[in-house]
Amino acid sequence: MKKTTCILVVFLVILFVSTTAFAASNDDLIKIGMRGEKVVVLQKLLAEKGFYAGEIDGIFGGGTQAAVRDFQISNGLPGDGVAGKATMQYLQRSTTEPARYSRSLTMSASGYSAYDTGNSSRTCNGNIVRKGLVAVDPSVIPLGTRLYISGYGYAIADDIGGSIKGNHIDLAFDSHNEALQFGRQKVTVFILN
Repeated sequence: MKKTTCILVVFLVILFVSTTAFAASNDDLIKIGMRGEKVVVLQKLLAEKGFYAGEIDGIFGGGTQAAVRDFQISNGLPGDGVAGKATMQYLQRSTTEPARYSRSLTMSASGYSAYDTGNSSRTCNGNIVRKGLVAVDPSVIPLGTRLYISGYGYAIADDIGGSIKGNHIDLAFDSHNEALQFGRQKVTVFILN
């Protein structure tokens, strides 16, 4: 009788610990259908790393899921489209020059914002102009290409402009003042895999 009771107690403890651990780890998952501040943070991190060009709205929809999956695959993580602990740790690492890229270009860069006179508040792809989205000549860098730009960070080619020709790139900023402070510079643009 004592042996059976002891086995039953051990089984119940194991069951309790495993369900508690699962529930705790499940609480850390950010996945499709969720809304709120956790999703806003996730979208901002994905945008900073050049994987998300959509609106930062706190809604985990198909675009956010695709960005999470692309980020995971790019970083050797299982591409399940769910942001768990490992994915968040990779996203929160400091921004450094990329280890994997297909080529690099030296380009003339200028800054712009949605608040500049004559500019639209949307890119040609319909996204709100913000840091992390850049205007390119699509014959040099196709729209949708993920980039890393020295002195700027990760970005997505999401816009075009009348004066953006050849090896010129226009970097979006969140304010007119930031764009003016950047001015014109030579930058190295890494075309990411």
